[in-house]
Amino acid sequence: MRLGIWRLAAVVLAGSCVAGAAWAQAAGQQAAAPAKAPDLSPVANPVSTAVKGQLPRFEKNIVAAAEAMPADKYSYKPTADMNTYGHLMMHIAQSNNLFCSKIAGTAAPDAKITETDAKDKLVAALKDSFAYCTTALANVDDAKLSEQMVVFGTRTASRGGVFVMLAGSWTDHYGTQAIYLRLNGILPPTAQPKKD
Repeated sequence: MRLGIWRLAAVVLAGSCVAGAAWAQAAGQQAAAPAKAPDLSPVANPVSTAVKGQLPRFEKNIVAAAEAMPADKYSYKPTADMNTYGHLMMHIAQSNNLFCSKIAGTAAPDAKITETDAKDKLVAALKDSFAYCTTALANVDDAKLSEQMVVFGTRTASRGGVFVMLAGSWTDHYGTQAIYLRLNGILPPTAQPKKD
């Protein structure tokens, strides 16, 4: 069991490295573009604006990674102690629904999915979860960031903390998807060559 935890830690660390490398590559490509003075004016709602600004990019990449994995590989897991790819897709959809419902103070959708559901059902649930987040977060601002709430069981966090959890989960989950794809000989979406 101890070896399984170290393998999981290695996979998560590698995923973080993959996500960081993809970000650095994208930043390098942006640096090559003609320089335009950035808008450095203050942002009225910095936390909610930042997370909502990341949502479309992570939705695009996470959904594309879900679609890139062949249906017969949704039962794939790197080691016996790890989750299947299907479980990861279910977990991402459920995490999106939970975190966005907590942030917005609305009821989460009742997505009835299991890790053994067909790829098309899991991808649809994933898309639905991002659509829910887009709608649920649309009118959220930073006014109640310090408000405490119960997130898991009896575990509490501030609304601002849940924003951090949501953004962190997207990075973690995409990094994990990228590893699973690469272990199956598939380039993740952010590693694909640019199309002209």
